[in-house]
Amino acid sequence: MRKRELYISYLQCDNINELESHDKDLLMAAKKSVNDAYAPYSQYYVGSAVQLEDGKIICGNNQENIAYPSGLCAERIALFYTSSRYPDQKICAIAITAKADNFEVTEPVAPCGACRQVLAEYQTKQQHPIKIILMGETGKIKLISSVDDILPFMFHAEQLKK
Repeated sequence: MRKRELYISYLQCDNINELESHDKDLLMAAKKSVNDAYAPYSQYYVGSAVQLEDGKIICGNNQENIAYPSGLCAERIALFYTSSRYPDQKICAIAITAKADNFEVTEPVAPCGACRQVLAEYQTKQQHPIKIILMGETGKIKLISSVDDILPFMFHAEQLKK
């Protein structure tokens, strides 16, 4: 038995003004999308924005339901809509942010496991990395160059074919 270690690298910004203009615009779109989230049960509102290769930005936000598994995360809403409306466009980046009613979200918000796997699927399908930009309501921002860095042991379709 051998011990293995896994390292990732990412960029961290202290505030939104340190971002390149296209990343800043994408993050601002995600922050705006938070306001349309439907989260009456958790009171935790998540917004996402996907940027396509032609520059178009598609937004999504979490949508809860009293039957909890029936809701859907902001990331998957934006990704599924993007894939259904723009199937031939590559996804260049996704920005994710959140706010809550009862506390301030000061740490970058990362996608859940299901959203990570969906991101991995689209990244594999398009054979091009998807940049991930994470921020809370306030605080530092993380820029991650690829889904591989947040899901290093992702499930691939080839594993079904053996």
